[in-house]
Amino acid sequence: MLKRGAVLAVGLATAGTLLAAPAGAAPVDAAPGKPARITLPQLTGRHHVGTTDLHLVDRARQDPWQPAAKRELMVTVTYPAARSGGARAAWMPPAFAQYVEDNFNPEIGMPPGSVDWGGVRRQSRDLAAVERGRWPVVLFSHGFGTSRELNTVLTDDLAGHGYVVVSMSHPGDAMAVTFPDGRLVSNTIDPSDQTAMKTALDTRVADARFVLDEMTRLNRGANPDVERDALPRGIVGTLDLSAVGMFGHSYGGFAAAETMYHDRRFDAGINLDGGLAVGGDGEPGESTKHGVGRPFLLVGTDHVNPQTGQRSSQTHLPADSASWSRFWANQRGWKRDLHFDRAAHSSFTDFQLPGMVALMPEPLRSTAVGTIDPLRSLTAQRDYVAAFFDLHLKHRNRHFFDRDNPKYPDTRFVP
Repeated sequence: MLKRGAVLAVGLATAGTLLAAPAGAAPVDAAPGKPARITLPQLTGRHHVGTTDLHLVDRARQDPWQPAAKRELMVTVTYPAARSGGARAAWMPPAFAQYVEDNFNPEIGMPPGSVDWGGVRRQSRDLAAVERGRWPVVLFSHGFGTSRELNTVLTDDLAGHGYVVVSMSHPGDAMAVTFPDGRLVSNTIDPSDQTAMKTALDTRVADARFVLDEMTRLNRGANPDVERDALPRGIVGTLDLSAVGMFGHSYGGFAAAETMYHDRRFDAGINLDGGLAVGGDGEPGESTKHGVGRPFLLVGTDHVNPQTGQRSSQTHLPADSASWSRFWANQRGWKRDLHFDRAAHSSFTDFQLPGMVALMPEPLRSTAVGTIDPLRSLTAQRDYVAAFFDLHLKHRNRHFFDRDNPKYPDTRFVP
């Protein structure tokens, strides 16, 4: 189980992501004596969204955390759907929801049964037929110690803007990963172990490259799922693999940059508040030392030291982040540094949802998700992520990156 102090020290806070509801929002429905029911927000794109999970095994690679086994992954594929029929997908599979109940709740002092984690439904539909077309592909990598399930709000929304989004869980350094046979693999890595953290980074890069290989096979008609479960109808041939992006939160953002450095099939990337050195302050990545040569967006927040209360910003300015500053100097491709004022590291997870502030004690809440208005934060995140990939994968310039936009008063570009 991840300890709160270690989580916050490395900026991984899964437990620090619950925020208050703005006026008019009702994301939590709680009756006396009953668990709170959370509602995920409506999607902002013009497409319906379908989803399915795939169990993948890389038979050419051993798992670094289980050397006797081949590397296996769970991914969620979310895509534009032909119509809105079908059952709404669960936010969390039952075993993962139980893990959150057993581990997350005690960490932040919530009573057992105070939240109905397993009852939450996404805005996407299980196995909905794929909308006809050719859709750019974007991979997503979660933060160290978190999971793909806890980034659903961003990934589902991007799919609704016309993308096939493949959200990966990285077993070994994920909060927990559940497999179809009932196994649950939780995080056991010490984030202060620089050797283990380098292994985790290299493994994430290999995971992303393998997943893109599997998406290529799927697009040609193969079923890469280990159990050969049904694929969404119409998916074959709809993935535009000439336009591929990757984004990630925290260590996943670092992994996005490293993957782009090692694999030129990835055309554009976003780092959501992740340091660009191993373990946060260790060896700089190859992308940090050399840049990636293709479009890359850095998105930063304000950090608060939980021990001292001291506030700092994550930007490319030398006084703020040595790894971002070095990357910025070496990045020869398109680049921007977008800052979210008063946000914090875990603002880019699903728990920056309006209406959940009552579930989190202070000062952990402010340390983890800051004091930014949650609805404005969520709106800006979704809009900027979609606009970035529209610009660089679809070549549609909506002029989001020309200058600061008064529509997003909490964000600013760092020159």
